[in-house]
Amino acid sequence: MDQDHQFTVEKMCKVLKVSTSGYYKWRKNKTEKKQITSDLEDYIRIEFERSRCTYGSPRIADELNREKYICSKSTVARYMNRMNIAARRKKKFKVTTDSKHDFKVFDNLLDRKFDVEIPGKVWVSDITYIRVSSYWMYLTVVIDLADRMVIGWSLSRDMSATNTVMKAFRNACSFRPPVDKFMFHSDRGVQYACNEFVDVIKLNNGIQSMSRKGNCWDNAVAESFFKTIKIESIYRAKINSANQAYSLIFDYIDGWYNTQRNHSALNGLSPLEAFILKSRYLRAA
Repeated sequence: MDQDHQFTVEKMCKVLKVSTSGYYKWRKNKTEKKQITSDLEDYIRIEFERSRCTYGSPRIADELNREKYICSKSTVARYMNRMNIAARRKKKFKVTTDSKHDFKVFDNLLDRKFDVEIPGKVWVSDITYIRVSSYWMYLTVVIDLADRMVIGWSLSRDMSATNTVMKAFRNACSFRPPVDKFMFHSDRGVQYACNEFVDVIKLNNGIQSMSRKGNCWDNAVAESFFKTIKIESIYRAKINSANQAYSLIFDYIDGWYNTQRNHSALNGLSPLEAFILKSRYLRAA
């Protein structure tokens, strides 16, 4: 109970055998601590909402540190727990690849070497399923390993090579032309192994690489992107039409993932920031 209104501070300090200056210092520190706590909660909430409620404590801590508000991941985790906010938990989903075909299967030349310095040098690609109302649609992405940017994608109602990998590859080439003798890595799916796609890669003076049979870790970057977009966007919406699905994916890739979302493999940078940084370095070299 606050006794300030009954006794003077000087008298209470004398009774309690503490110095008046020590009391005021304690009171000032207590007020400042409350302010720091309030500020940190505000900053955490701002970053959490800015991330579309997708960031956990590690990424929020990274963002705060970038803004010169130094705090640890464990501190942010403790505050988030107290504030009752958390990123959406991961869901398990099945990735299906049709590798039962008679086309040539290429060796795994990438061999999980995911750290690449030159944009346009190594691309990875994959296809996944998205539920739209009462039917399925198929999302194909092409990702540049240098900056983890999704440089090309397609959304189709069928699994034909023309409407999946061919379209996504053309979009990637329009956005960022590949360098000479670039590598294109994928799984062993028929869309990537068919003559139509193999010829297009050769025409662009590229070489193909394919994951080993049943080994999803060989294409971990593309697999990771699909988990991320499903958790942070697709699973959060009830998709009723192809147009809605397209708008949702476009907004996520171009409005968030490529341009703003920080990436642990890029030292907390977004793909766009990483591309700008690497492009400047290559021009200066």
